[in-house]
Amino acid sequence: MTISTTYKPTKDLEIKDGVYKTSLDGLYYLAHNFFPDKRGFFSEVGHTHKIEDIIRIPFKIAQVNHSRSLTNVVRGLHAEGWNKLVTVTGGVSFSAIADVRPDSKTFGKVETFLLGVGDQVLKGSLFIQAGIANSVCVITSPVDYMYCVDKLYKDRDKAGDQAISLFDPDLNISWPIPKDQMILSDRDKQTVALRQKFPDKFK
Repeated sequence: MTISTTYKPTKDLEIKDGVYKTSLDGLYYLAHNFFPDKRGFFSEVGHTHKIEDIIRIPFKIAQVNHSRSLTNVVRGLHAEGWNKLVTVTGGVSFSAIADVRPDSKTFGKVETFLLGVGDQVLKGSLFIQAGIANSVCVITSPVDYMYCVDKLYKDRDKAGDQAISLFDPDLNISWPIPKDQMILSDRDKQTVALRQKFPDKFK
């Protein structure tokens, strides 16, 4: 399995204590305060006041979701009409995050992360603003993916729901699992490319 270079939170990217910008507008990496000992560890997963200071709007958690993904499962690329704080609490995930908001200055850009539990992976969380598409690609199974969102599922802005092809040639994501080995949902097999969804952006 070959994994391309993924995001690293360097000091020059830190914009607030423990909060790091990325190449995508509205996507931030939050380092955990992590305290291991012989019993295990304790971790502070996120501070909503830091997020609110940066995005300048309230981030009030309304719903907490948990998905588990097994070997060779890939989910995505999904965008929804809510802001979310994402943490991989078990396993290791290769996560490609794509800006699919047509009015964004970073539209069409991708940032990739190796998230989870283990060596050489990021143990922190991602804050993903509404409309940015995220994904899960299982490296070490099972992947437990927790995400706190600021709207109830039934109350979210459904106009913000997007499903973009994992294999979009413009996004050009180097997945660490061969396509013919991926386990995909029917929804993820029937997605569209950005050029189909937003043809005016490619004129």
